[in-house]
Amino acid sequence: MKAVVYNLGCKVNKYECDSLLKSLKEKGYDASEELEPADFYILNTCAVTNEAERKSRQCVTRCLKLNPNAKIIVCGCASQNNAEQFVDKKGVVFVKGVADKQAIIDELDKTGVEVRELPRVYEDDFSPEVVRTRAYVKIQDGCNNFCSYCLIPYLRGRSRSREVASIVRECEELAKKCKEITLTGIDISSYGKDTGTNLAALVKKLGHIDCRIRLGSLEVNVIDRELLSALKGLKKFCPQFHLSLQSGEDGVLKKMNRHYTTAQYAQKVALIREYFEDSALTTDLICGFPTESEEAFESTLGFIKETGFYQVHCFGYSPRKGTVAAKYKLLEPEVLKDRCSRASKVAEQCKEEYLEKYVGKTLELLTEDTENGYMCGYTRQYIKTYVKDVAGDTLCNVKIVGIKDGIAIGELVEIL
Repeated sequence: MKAVVYNLGCKVNKYECDSLLKSLKEKGYDASEELEPADFYILNTCAVTNEAERKSRQCVTRCLKLNPNAKIIVCGCASQNNAEQFVDKKGVVFVKGVADKQAIIDELDKTGVEVRELPRVYEDDFSPEVVRTRAYVKIQDGCNNFCSYCLIPYLRGRSRSREVASIVRECEELAKKCKEITLTGIDISSYGKDTGTNLAALVKKLGHIDCRIRLGSLEVNVIDRELLSALKGLKKFCPQFHLSLQSGEDGVLKKMNRHYTTAQYAQKVALIREYFEDSALTTDLICGFPTESEEAFESTLGFIKETGFYQVHCFGYSPRKGTVAAKYKLLEPEVLKDRCSRASKVAEQCKEEYLEKYVGKTLELLTEDTENGYMCGYTRQYIKTYVKDVAGDTLCNVKIVGIKDGIAIGELVEIL
């Protein structure tokens, strides 16, 4: 029987999907992560924005186009937020929320709706299959930040941390099978706050792992000398810091309930560069937050330029019912569109300036797939790079000889 497990959300969702895939294969199913004709589908949905939730609903229709008689199971944040939006959709036989996703494997014949209470402790029952060059390891779930625009704490529950020993065991096993691991979670910056430890202490326990290690998205307040020193101690740390920003103006940050100022953010950036001079900074930016004036937006653009990000993911504000910010008066749609466009242009300029610094330099590259006639992969700084005459899943040194359309072009120096 053919089964598809499809991820519509974040890296945490992806980790959970990989675990479901492995379990299905162990039960004898022909299981895939691609949307293709199948007997049944498990959709792991997202609700971070209205658009993400809409795409989750649309995915049901996409599945039925592939097989009109397919059975569809829906789980994840969108169904946790509103299970009813899936109940009446043709093909949907079972709707589950966020809790106890791994149990779906034993519930394939269930029907109806079962959105359980959100867990209070970490559910350590996932065991993903490694199907690619880079692997994710989930270390934490939930969030306590309650940013005024974000629905996720209500859908994922409070922050809860996975046991250190469990994480270390999985990383040790993965290091035998793949060449890079990304530590991921809903808010990995809060790792250990519920169990008496912290992210730095966990990183120190991974010092023996002979594999590239990358961190998922971070909150600025977790950056300190203890964490950076621990990262320095890793054998193959990837110095890319996805440091969540959202706005570059203090008044807007306060209304967003973000617990830092731009000055504090800048201090943390300087500290990162003190420890990792060649680090890449990436971030997210919300354009058109309801209280964002034109002056505040201009300040944000200036802050982005000054900081020198490698990548800035710009997206328009999306009101989520149930959050504090949903009560604020929205800006006009044309203002939102204009600000997203202007921010994206500044982000592209920053990216070009960052990439140009590496022309003529040699970087370590991990290749993955073929693309446009080249082998494509990522450096430790997460610079997408093209190279020829190299197989996939290969660590190599390449000399960056040029930049084209935001992608580095490399020449092979040596296979590592």
